[in-house]
Amino acid sequence: MDNTNLLLEYNFVDIQKRETYYARVSVNRKSGRIESIDKLSDDCKAGVAYLAPGLVDSHVHIESSVLIPEEFGKLALSTGTIAAICDPHEIANVCGREGVEFMMNNAEKSEFNFYFALPSCVPCTTFETNGARFDISDIKALAPKAIALAEMMNFVGVVNDDPEVIAKLEFARQAGLPIDGHAPFLSGDGLRKYVRAGVSTDHECSQLQEATEKIAEGMKILIREGSAARNFEALKSLVTTNTDSVMVCTDDAHCDTIVDEGYINKFLKLAVKNGISIYDMYQACLTNPVSHYKLPLGMGRVGDRADLVVFDNLEDFNCLSTYINGKLVYSAKESCVSNKNSFEQEHTSSVDTIKPLNNFISCQFTSKDFEIKVTGKYAQVIEVSDGQLLTENKKYEHHQEIGSSFIPSVDDDIVKVAVINRYAESHVSLGLIHKTGIKKGALASSIAHDSHNVIIIGTSDEAMAHLANTIFANKGGVYAYDGKETVGLSLPFGGLMCNLPYQEAAEKYKSVLEFAQKNCGLSLQSPFLTIGFLSLLVIPSLKIGDKGLFDVNKFSFTNLFID
Repeated sequence: MDNTNLLLEYNFVDIQKRETYYARVSVNRKSGRIESIDKLSDDCKAGVAYLAPGLVDSHVHIESSVLIPEEFGKLALSTGTIAAICDPHEIANVCGREGVEFMMNNAEKSEFNFYFALPSCVPCTTFETNGARFDISDIKALAPKAIALAEMMNFVGVVNDDPEVIAKLEFARQAGLPIDGHAPFLSGDGLRKYVRAGVSTDHECSQLQEATEKIAEGMKILIREGSAARNFEALKSLVTTNTDSVMVCTDDAHCDTIVDEGYINKFLKLAVKNGISIYDMYQACLTNPVSHYKLPLGMGRVGDRADLVVFDNLEDFNCLSTYINGKLVYSAKESCVSNKNSFEQEHTSSVDTIKPLNNFISCQFTSKDFEIKVTGKYAQVIEVSDGQLLTENKKYEHHQEIGSSFIPSVDDDIVKVAVINRYAESHVSLGLIHKTGIKKGALASSIAHDSHNVIIIGTSDEAMAHLANTIFANKGGVYAYDGKETVGLSLPFGGLMCNLPYQEAAEKYKSVLEFAQKNCGLSLQSPFLTIGFLSLLVIPSLKIGDKGLFDVNKFSFTNLFID
């Protein structure tokens, strides 16, 4: 026996041969590559764990986890996920190139394989205010550090030959960078033009017919299962019927969701529950993204990098250990990496004196800032759907006098929503929202896609003003207020992330979530993510930004009240 090699003796999930058997896998410690796979039995050995290739998230915004990259990496490795295609679109909207470079530099401190796609739509639209631009000069400057051009959300610009958009696409094509897409419900001639422009993926499909049309046009479909948007149930048949054309992603997943449900390993669990072959699922979780993005990752073959994970069984897929390049980087039994992140190691002072990257003005608010005057018989109300980013435009007959101050109706589950520009002093943008379940108090967040202004929902003007002052004083975070008590998690890095250890961040976030659901009555499974997408003006149907209520279908502003 070669003592220089790492010997892993487990039930081996061979995704190439599409079989699982008891084997000894020999890894050269120096090269980090698999030297041999010796089958010890045609069958699996009872009571033995399972060795399998690591998993890949094909599209994620790390910022939505509320963790800085190196903490996100630790969390991901604990689930058997070894790599992710990361779009730092959120921090780019807040801090521009400086924010993207922060993400890239901090990611280098992690054992996790971070691959970056460069934001293509910052700002996302001209209809809202963000903190910075990330234009083609920034894309060109950082292209050597990237593997793709990130989601082209401005599909309208592609279809209408917007010069700035076309220039970005042309540069990406010439640089050999795959171009990711974002085009909910785009169909027919518009879709064909979008694909011909070089866009190769889409992660916004929520209906099977939409996904199959895009596949027929040559696109790869990323089945999304995050904290708010959950599309696996609708699209799961694609894993079997269009195996070569499917990948998986979370897009946006909070750290507590990953801790509780798993990360990409949950797709394997869902596959088993739905009678889907785990080998087909592995193609979506590893083989296809490796091929599409040309990732230098191992896939469990002799000669490959030993990027491997040990699962307890092939039903729960709980991760026991993770190897990157043959190095043990996570073990459920022992610590393999420092529990402290670089900020904790390099600074003895508190996070407040570290002066993390951010972009937040100082401002004070009163209840008058949240007053809505009735100007029409009907109100256009944003109707949310739990687990979806799509909203509906609900026509609501309110029966309140013209000229009076609008009074929210908790009984009708209709309350106020506000978006506040955090980059410059401005008026408070106000609207109404339906189906959140909130009964009292307010909820506020500085994670509000894509410009990340402050978004608040509330049952009273006083409660909304209280949380507005709280979140501006702390320069970002997620907060809930029941009229008496305020709980929250401060997010000093861009108003999006904290540098807490992922376990602590998950617990604090979960405590805010549970408080909002128990004390304020929120019925949404992931209320902060749901309200955080109310200002994403490129996803139908009715949204709200810092400049007003926005009809996405007409792609124009609209009035709150109509006759």
